[in-house]
Amino acid sequence: MNKKISIYQTLPRLFGNSNANPKTNGTISENGTGKFDDYSSRALQEIRDLGITHIWYTGIIRHGTMTDYSRYGISPDHPALIKGRAGSPYAINDYYDVDPDLANNVNKRMEEFEGLINRTHYAGLGVIIDFVANHLFRQYHSIKKPDGIEDFGANDNPDKAFDPENNFYYLPGMEFKLPEDIAWLQQIKNELPEQPYTEKPSKATGNDIFTPTPSADDWYETIKLNYGVDLNGDGSRHFSPVPDTWHKMLEIILFWAGKNIDGFRCDMADMVPPEFWAWAIRAAKKQFPQLIFIAEIYNPTEYHNYVKYGGFDYLYDKVGLYDTLKNILIHGTSTINLSNCWKVLEGLDAHMLRFLENHDEVRLASEACAGDAFAAIPAMTLSATMHRGPIMIYSGQEVGEPAAGESGFSGNDSKTTIYDYWIIPELQKWTNNGRFDGALLSPDQIKLRQFYQKILNFSIRHDAIVNGGFYDLMWANPYESLPQRDKIFIWLRHSPKQKLLFVANFDRNNAHRIKVRISDHAFNEMGWNRCSTFEAIELLWNRQKFGFSRSDAINPGLYTELKPNDALIFEITSPGCNYGF
Repeated sequence: MNKKISIYQTLPRLFGNSNANPKTNGTISENGTGKFDDYSSRALQEIRDLGITHIWYTGIIRHGTMTDYSRYGISPDHPALIKGRAGSPYAINDYYDVDPDLANNVNKRMEEFEGLINRTHYAGLGVIIDFVANHLFRQYHSIKKPDGIEDFGANDNPDKAFDPENNFYYLPGMEFKLPEDIAWLQQIKNELPEQPYTEKPSKATGNDIFTPTPSADDWYETIKLNYGVDLNGDGSRHFSPVPDTWHKMLEIILFWAGKNIDGFRCDMADMVPPEFWAWAIRAAKKQFPQLIFIAEIYNPTEYHNYVKYGGFDYLYDKVGLYDTLKNILIHGTSTINLSNCWKVLEGLDAHMLRFLENHDEVRLASEACAGDAFAAIPAMTLSATMHRGPIMIYSGQEVGEPAAGESGFSGNDSKTTIYDYWIIPELQKWTNNGRFDGALLSPDQIKLRQFYQKILNFSIRHDAIVNGGFYDLMWANPYESLPQRDKIFIWLRHSPKQKLLFVANFDRNNAHRIKVRISDHAFNEMGWNRCSTFEAIELLWNRQKFGFSRSDAINPGLYTELKPNDALIFEITSPGCNYGF
């Protein structure tokens, strides 16, 4: 059997923080922070038992922060460049170092992270970290780079707006100026030094902003990296000889792979040319063939390019399945739109990473989304079982974390902050001061977590999902036979060893008694072209078991009942019929 990957995204800064009453905009001494050691052997085993194969540790590499670690040889960062007191994990200021916030002994922070890698592997889990290739912190300076490695920009010619051998893009003669309307800076104005941040000539900002005066909504704390594409000129591509930035970035990948990392979630991968990824991934996998590369990508027209040419194993399915499910949950749009999610992929389904939450998106249980954690049942069932690609959940999702209230820089945006020293309140009820026993969870939270445990384990252990094909049954269930089809989605997963029928009800208010048609074509696709009698048993909740004939399934269909926010999974067998592929 092949392996289906299931990923648990977690921010160490938040995961183990047990502070019950954090202060808005609080410092690390006021609010505390999680540590590498919070991922104890017990915690990791519980995460694995949830149905997880890999943990994505978010915010590992050292980034800009307002916390002063100068006594450890780390130069203080200018606070005007920092978003939040803790800082953005995606404003890297040393690619070869780890976040000192997360260590008990700052001088041994790398050893503590290496210990976490070892514990994670011992628990039977893979380790994924971020690789931020598109941009870095404006005050980037590595104190931990290996001998022979030059800092980014060290050999640049800043008099040239673009040069293939420069690491940055420059705006010659122009001085960088921070936006004047950054609300966060008004909150900390009394803490800002008299000396403002200076940068001349200005460098281009991380989100492709070629002006010395980015806006407050831009990634003003970051610098765009130059991969040999004249972005602010004629768009020409200069990849021979191989640009210096390519070599520097490959060294970083190999450095972390050498510490037994199992994979990289590549931040904003589609803002970096696929030619680099093809070159770097090929070189990395030559030395570390087990590595997996996941692309954060939002441009569907580039999907094939980043998989077939760029070499990525998996891509975010954000603008497809995630956005469609979000519109169903928030706006009640028709579930018929779900069929488009696989049709437009043109065979890339097995490469798509599905999720309902991550650090960039609003929490499912928040008022900005479904406002109901149990809306995850149909949506998660589909996301986890639609194809062979990975499924991911975000720490706290499994207990219905709503990200309510204001933490600091993030404001009250229904997202769990990545910028502040903060907590995940509902997750604390499971972690329970390091006991990881869920003793403080409500009955509804226990029920919700049990659902996640069921569906995650189900998705990685059943042959029809791990190795099988996908068949969309919505076309076989038209309005005249299924008048509720705007709220229902029906699909099959099938392999020579197993056939599964899925029925999901996205109606959050109403139960439905429906007829499910399985077409003659679907039977044939499953290898049952000469089978006539079948049995079905419901596996997720053990709610139903019945026999049926082929003609009954084709028309009028199989009767079943769905509760609001419900999903059923039927295993179908044909006793005595061994005809297959």
